[in-house]
This record gives sequence, C-alpha cells and structure tokens, in this order.
Amino acid sequence: MRAVVQRVSEAYVTVEGAETGRIEKGLMALIGVEAGDTEKDAAYLAGKIAKLRIFEDENDKMNLSVKDVGGRVLAVSQFTLLGDARGQNRPGFTQAEKPERANELYERCCAEIRQLGVPVENGVFRTHMMVHLVNDGPVTILLDSRKMF
Repeated sequence: MRAVVQRVSEAYVTVEGAETGRIEKGLMALIGVEAGDTEKDAAYLAGKIAKLRIFEDENDKMNLSVKDVGGRVLAVSQFTLLGDARGQNRPGFTQAEKPERANELYERCCAEIRQLGVPVENGVFRTHMMVHLVNDGPVTILLDSRKMF
C-alpha cells in the first residue's frame, strides 16, 4: 500500500457537493492499494500514519505524532497512486488492486488507525471527490508498505 501524507491545518472532502469528511489540525492521507497487498500492509501503513512524528514539539522539532497533538486523519482512497507513467505519458494502473479488495484494505487501514487512538474521517470509495486542504509547512511524506525496511 502507498500513501501520500500531508500535515494540514484543515482539510475536507466533498462528493457531489456534499461534505463527507472534515478535519482541523491533523493529517491528510491519500491511500492507494497495490495488487497483492494484504492485511499486513494495511496494519503497517496505519501504524506509520498514526505514529509519524511530523508535528513540532516545544523546541520546534518534528517530534510529535498526530495523536500527540490531538489531531485527526482525513483518509481518502486514491488508486492513481499506483499509476505508472514510465516510458509513456498516459499512466497505466495495472498495479492497482481490484476495487472490492482495495476497499477492504483501505477500510482495514482506517480501522487500524482508529484502534491506535486517532479519529479518522473519510472520503467515499469509487466516487469523484473534491479534496480541499491547507498543507501546513508544507510537510508531505510518502509511505510504501513494500519498502518497510
């Protein structure tokens, strides 16, 4: 699984004009599921998102997690993170997991983040979403469960 994680001062997502998730201080996590990913990948990614220390402490050092600062996560599924544009200009998505399994693992990842004590808001799987955010920093981190070590 892959994620683009951004530290935000606010973020929200709408589907057909209706807001489906909103957070103030926290993390915006765009999550993509790769073919062959398992529950182990979802648990790894959830742990990284919940424990990533990218908020400043009293010494202005990135040393605190989203939980430490009382923040939340806005998680949005995004299969385009698995796009491959090497050698071409139109990306291919053959590495993206099939929708049903992708949704299972995306939901599992969100549930695991919640179990780690971090509230999660969501987009709506397989819909056209409008994502709005204010990147704080900016701070953006790329995560990939296939690059665990």
